[in-house]
Amino acid sequence: MDEQCDFRGWDELIPDALGQIFSNLSLQEILTVIPCVCKSWRAVVMGPYCWQEIDIEEWSNGCQPDHPGRMLQMLITRSSGSLRKLCVSGLQNDTIFSFVTENAGSLRSLRLPRSEMSDLVVEQTAGRLSSITCLDLSYCGKIGARALEAIGKHCKLLVSLCRNMHPLDAAGKLSQDDEANAIAATMPRLKRLEMAYHLISTASVLKILSGCLQLEFFDLRGCWDVKLDDQFVKEKFPKLKVLGPLVMDCYEMGEWDDCSDFSDSFEYLAWEFEMGNYDEDDDDDDDDDIFDEMWHGEGILNDFELRFYDGIGGDAGMLGWPPSP
Repeated sequence: MDEQCDFRGWDELIPDALGQIFSNLSLQEILTVIPCVCKSWRAVVMGPYCWQEIDIEEWSNGCQPDHPGRMLQMLITRSSGSLRKLCVSGLQNDTIFSFVTENAGSLRSLRLPRSEMSDLVVEQTAGRLSSITCLDLSYCGKIGARALEAIGKHCKLLVSLCRNMHPLDAAGKLSQDDEANAIAATMPRLKRLEMAYHLISTASVLKILSGCLQLEFFDLRGCWDVKLDDQFVKEKFPKLKVLGPLVMDCYEMGEWDDCSDFSDSFEYLAWEFEMGNYDEDDDDDDDDDIFDEMWHGEGILNDFELRFYDGIGGDAGMLGWPPSP
């Protein structure tokens, strides 16, 4: 082998290339291991290169109510406007939803199930979501037809909408036809629509079918008042697959597995983590404080051994770990 061959070290790769490599790791590793390897890798993690897609949905389902918002503020800020996909559950208020929309210039896919934003803030900020193509607002009980109408008027590229509800969400309501009518009137480009467990009528469903002529998949599970004639649907809408109203235990997504941004293929966060302090003088102390406050003392990484690069601090040598090459 030619001894003169020019070998470039991992720490010398351009940030874009490192970001692509790191994207194959779990978010836990990106946040807790990669920053401890060397300064150049830490700089990549602190920049936008790893944060074009943020999926913290499963983690957010099990953490303290205020933690998802604080985590989003940190990660979205790092993305520096390059965020393309965001998945998180349980946003607690209008403020954090507004923050998301303020940084949604490049956002294509947005999943916010079980969130608590209001109709008013959606109406005020929907114009910032004009690039959205896939949207999930399932189990968001504080929004209704007003929010959906605003989204339909401003999000002209929308092709997938998930608006599933829990059966208990319908308690005390007489009808949700206004939501169906808002979708029919403002979302003509929809190809996929999920409205499980809505109190909607056959007439409102027919309005959707007439207004959304590109529709290919329609989830109506649990919409007991809807009575569609199968033969009529096959003749009038031959490309349409209707699921329900009968509830099925499971079903095959078929071709939607490849094009739906909300399939079960996501690698969800089944972990919690903490970040250590660094000896570098930078603007990231607040980020470290967030991790320390949320996860400090829980012993989550007790079995984790991190090898710090030489120079990050004297503690590594005291623990008997050799410096990284």
